[in-house]
Amino acid sequence: MYLSLFPTLPMPTRRIFLKTAAAGLSLVPTCVAVAGNLSSDTNPKKPGHIKLSCNLYSFNEPLTTGQMTLEQVLKFCADLGFDAVDPTAYYFPNYPTLPADSYVYDIKRKAFQLGLDISGTGVRNDFTLSDPTQRKAQIDLVKNWIGFAARFGAPNLRVFSGKALTAGQNREEVTNRVASALRECTEYGAQYGVMLALQNHADFIETADHVLQILKMVNSEWLAVNLDIGSFRIGDPYAQIAQLAPYAATWQIKENLYVDGREVETDLNKIVRIVRDSGYRGYLPIETLGKGDPRVKVPDFLEKVRKALAVAG
Repeated sequence: MYLSLFPTLPMPTRRIFLKTAAAGLSLVPTCVAVAGNLSSDTNPKKPGHIKLSCNLYSFNEPLTTGQMTLEQVLKFCADLGFDAVDPTAYYFPNYPTLPADSYVYDIKRKAFQLGLDISGTGVRNDFTLSDPTQRKAQIDLVKNWIGFAARFGAPNLRVFSGKALTAGQNREEVTNRVASALRECTEYGAQYGVMLALQNHADFIETADHVLQILKMVNSEWLAVNLDIGSFRIGDPYAQIAQLAPYAATWQIKENLYVDGREVETDLNKIVRIVRDSGYRGYLPIETLGKGDPRVKVPDFLEKVRKALAVAG
């Protein structure tokens, strides 16, 4: 009876509703405190198989200054023992213009020969724009790079909501614009077998509730979350990460995060436990930021993540 009232809810949301309805509660996303407690199944979730990927923003400076080529970064990641890489679209020549297929396939071949999967890719976009013509251009941009992702072998394309809300803007109106644009793009992505992964980025999206609201409005199996653990600047990030973990298609694991707006070192054991408890299976991309040589920082952080995974079992 309850499900007939909400026939269009995505499956994770439907499971939450069943549990809360049985307890006489309303469906409120913020009531989700621990990832992995979302299923009506009484049996505990088995730990999912986790593979480590490198988000190539970690190498942003050497890639954008010409100190390293994309091919050299792939080789470096392979030598470290990563399972996959996640190269953002702007590391391909002439972005936002699409690269030649020959170049895309060459990089794809080299990654394969190095034993690297492509865990995903990403694009810069802004769906909060009020001008319909400008917003359509952003939708077309995402659609173009969905086609690229399909040719490249990337199972998901990371996308953004857009710029932070400014004075005088109405959040409901802007949310409707973002959801409408994402709905059109996810329908397009489904035709190519490419999921969209919406990234929380301390911009228009500030909280887990903001993400869940958009997911529910779009209501597509082809839209999930790119869970950026370092981009919650309000309140307790661990609670919000746990809240979104069941909806994650991919992640960005970072060295630091923000507790009540204050930057602190990430408790990797706590993060890995959230990942495990959510039953997540798939790639766990890491991303290092800030000053320092990524050829030193990435191996150091990778080792810390590996240790946390080993502790969690």
